[in-house]
Amino acid sequence: MTIQPPLADARCTYATDWVATKLRWQLAVDEREHAALAELAEGCGQERVDYEVAP
Repeated sequence: MTIQPPLADARCTYATDWVATKLRWQLAVDEREHAALAELAEGCGQERVDYEVAP
């Protein structure tokens, strides 16, 4: 079980921040993490993930 923010809006922000950090630093995502992120994002609708690749 993962610890998540209690409010739905905060969970969506948490998920987008998590994904943006992974993308920014070009970090790998394993199957378990991908599944957890997908489940977390299910209730978020069309969230936009903004990021810039780190130098």
